[in-house]
Amino acid sequence: MKKFLVLGILFALPITAYLFFASGKNNFARLPVLTENVKDVSGFNTNSNKNISFKDHINVVAFFGSDLENIKGNTFNLDKKILEKYYDFDDFQFVLVLPAEARQETNEFVESFKKITKSSKWKIAYAEPEKIEEVFESFKTPHQLDGNSYSPYVFIVDKKLDLRGRDDDRDHGEVYGYDSRDVAELNNKMNDDVKVILAEYRLALKKNNPENN
Repeated sequence: MKKFLVLGILFALPITAYLFFASGKNNFARLPVLTENVKDVSGFNTNSNKNISFKDHINVVAFFGSDLENIKGNTFNLDKKILEKYYDFDDFQFVLVLPAEARQETNEFVESFKKITKSSKWKIAYAEPEKIEEVFESFKTPHQLDGNSYSPYVFIVDKKLDLRGRDDDRDHGEVYGYDSRDVAELNNKMNDDVKVILAEYRLALKKNNPENN
């Protein structure tokens, strides 16, 4: 009897664990919306002279200011730990929102960076500081821009112009943005959250187009 009992437990335990995690799948199927209807950058000048919009894209958005060293350092971390994994996903884009005064130096930096990454896929929107402030403030985060229109935090904005993040993070409670200076935070939290939102949209696409399944 003991032998059959042990075998029964060993058989049932994996099934019970599977059912437990499967039942919780819906809790993790969507990345929470923290701010609705953020201000778009449509109409800003761009590095390609083509219009840039958050709408209908899954966006990683950065405000790295006019200091070239900040732009270089933070963008390098972000690109290597997050972005280069996702450039080939449809509708995914990385948007840098920078002061107009940084345009010349940034263009040179992007060109030089092409040797080591897909910097040609970066989309850069340029505007005056007050316009950048309007966009940043519309995110309604606890973070602030400094006098150079800089923040180390990067943000996830979805196709409907909603800011996504975490509302139950064990370290901070709410996570509106991810610190681009912190490699561990990029590797763990942000990478996981980008995966979640991409999976969310892939699942929605399959549901809406069952013939492609």
